[in-house]
Amino acid sequence: MKKNLISVIILALVFANVVLTGLMVFTILPETQKANSLIENVASAINLELKNGSGATTADVPIENIETYQLKDGEKTTMTINLAKDEDGSSHFAVLGISLSLDKTSEGYTKYGTAALDEKSTIILNDINDIVRQYTIEQFNADTDGVKKAILKDIQNMFGKDFVIGVNFSTVQTQ
Repeated sequence: MKKNLISVIILALVFANVVLTGLMVFTILPETQKANSLIENVASAINLELKNGSGATTADVPIENIETYQLKDGEKTTMTINLAKDEDGSSHFAVLGISLSLDKTSEGYTKYGTAALDEKSTIILNDINDIVRQYTIEQFNADTDGVKKAILKDIQNMFGKDFVIGVNFSTVQTQ
């Protein structure tokens, strides 16, 4: 008699467990799915903001989608820029050959293309001149990547963050 009573109690508890589990599945699961959807939407919005804020880099774009554009000052492919004076007051200059890395798949490329860079090359070269002039020869030689980043940021402010994705120095001579 005790074994039958215990079996009936266990069976009743198992049945109650199944009913409560089913109730939980049908009441909590839809709310969990809605919460997951909301979290995914927020995460994608944050990801878009982060990507939009930083701009693409040459590491983010496959090499077959990158086009290089050589900046020219007339027929010259290099430009000579006076650097900031040293502490001792001596003058120095840098001779730079500058090219830009363009993302061929970006909206900016279809909107501007290389024709816009041809038209605006004097503005771009002037901005590069203004940026490089701020550095002394020691600062320039110690942090050429910082100079490239400053130039890239300025050009991305002109054309948008997804069009120009890199600045390259093909020639660097300082004296």
